[in-house]
Amino acid sequence: MPATTQESGYVEESYERDTRYLSDRITADGAEGWPVEAGRYRLVVSRACPWANRAIIVRALLGLEDALSMGVAGPTHDWRSWQFDLDPGGRDPVLGIKRLREAFEARQPGYERGITVPAIVDVPTGKVVTNDFAQITLDLSTEWTALHRDGAPDLYPEHLRDEMTVVMEMIYREVNNGVYRAGFAGDQREYERAYATLFDRLDWLSDRLAGQRYLMGDTITEADVRLYTTLARFDAVYHGHFKCNRHKLTEMPVLWAYARDLFQTPGFGDNTDFGQIKRHYYVVHTDINPTGVVPAGPDVSGWTTPHRREALGGRPFGDRTPPTPPAAAE
Repeated sequence: MPATTQESGYVEESYERDTRYLSDRITADGAEGWPVEAGRYRLVVSRACPWANRAIIVRALLGLEDALSMGVAGPTHDWRSWQFDLDPGGRDPVLGIKRLREAFEARQPGYERGITVPAIVDVPTGKVVTNDFAQITLDLSTEWTALHRDGAPDLYPEHLRDEMTVVMEMIYREVNNGVYRAGFAGDQREYERAYATLFDRLDWLSDRLAGQRYLMGDTITEADVRLYTTLARFDAVYHGHFKCNRHKLTEMPVLWAYARDLFQTPGFGDNTDFGQIKRHYYVVHTDINPTGVVPAGPDVSGWTTPHRREALGGRPFGDRTPPTPPAAAE
């Protein structure tokens, strides 16, 4: 299948995400040669990308800003990869590179797989350590604990991990990735199958969340972060651009209230950039939107309206504390 948009990690026609990641892990014991060290690594993201947005939110919730610096690529890219066009001179100020491809090539000359965000780069060598987005956030929760802020939440509670694994896999396969399966379907049957699967799962999630505040109960976990980044993009992009149009998020009462609850929680809404989100999808996906015109809407003011999810009980961080607002530099 042609890999016309390899840098974003997907290939087209019959949709299939490229999951051939650099999957080394940064661990507390350094067993794979990459020990957790404050200041050694740089998390490279784009605020437009849902997979990278997960890492941004988790980093903020855990208070890892001083331990793990963050480089932010612009919302658009071409075949050469994500670029640091938001920085002065178009170069990341820490890594000194113009495009993320340079860090992948430093690790593996002639690198031919998807050049994706999030990626963690070893600053001294300029080499990508990992771009395995699912494992990155779990490791931030479990391996970087010595560097967490005081009061950081437990986003991956050990007693919930078995159930979380099942829930997060369903969310990934049928929601996070499901919108892409619909948007990049190669024929009508494939599209309708993806569309039906997506909305069946959203209905299931609505039922689950009707009686509890968060996916795993009374506090926020990694599962909520993973669902949130798709919901935040739903009306702005997926409803129209990806033809996921049975209902808008704003027309699904439980999920809309749940999404607003998270958006208004420190760490979530303050790390959500609707402008960059729209610019990425509508400019980069020229096969779907050949004009490159970016929609002016939707109106996002509704995200700050009351959600009334407090009535279900629970507290976002339980006995822990919320993160501080993002630093001005970020």
